[in-house]
Amino acid sequence: MVAKGKAIAQGKGFGLFPCERGEPAGTSDAMGTTNRYLKKHTEALVKDVGVEAACKITGRSKATLGRYYSDAEEHSDRYMPLDAVASLEAVASFPHVTQALAEINGNTLEVETGRRGNATSVNTNVVALAQRFAMLMGEYNQSIEDGVITVTEAKRMLSETLELQKVLVEMKLHLEEEVT
Repeated sequence: MVAKGKAIAQGKGFGLFPCERGEPAGTSDAMGTTNRYLKKHTEALVKDVGVEAACKITGRSKATLGRYYSDAEEHSDRYMPLDAVASLEAVASFPHVTQALAEINGNTLEVETGRRGNATSVNTNVVALAQRFAMLMGEYNQSIEDGVITVTEAKRMLSETLELQKVLVEMKLHLEEEVT
């Protein structure tokens, strides 16, 4: 059982991340695939909460928070401290950094947020899933029109992917309720 508002890592995951390519955590090119992945999820966490709110919650400046997710070489070894991550994830809509850490180590993450949105059944989840997938495909179609996916376009697709993932987690929770 997962406590309300908590996330736990369970078992081995499926093949999307560095560890699933046989790379130990933290190994790869100059900055490292794993390091970039952690920084992107740190950025998602800060933006989920809001930069101003994140500053107040963590007691750190915008510049300091920015360094935690900067992929500039001079900041490649700077990461958000765990106490700050925990404080931000307590108010965020999703545990972005915890999820990234679990995935890097080949684990899956089960999230019980207690925030189930408007979906009241699996059928509602299926409709939301179809809508989110359509939005992701729309972003993808728009992004590839010129043959190049820009950073901004990739960020929009990542945002839609995260929303799609939230719907899938919610659907999973509804399905688990049905079988228990």
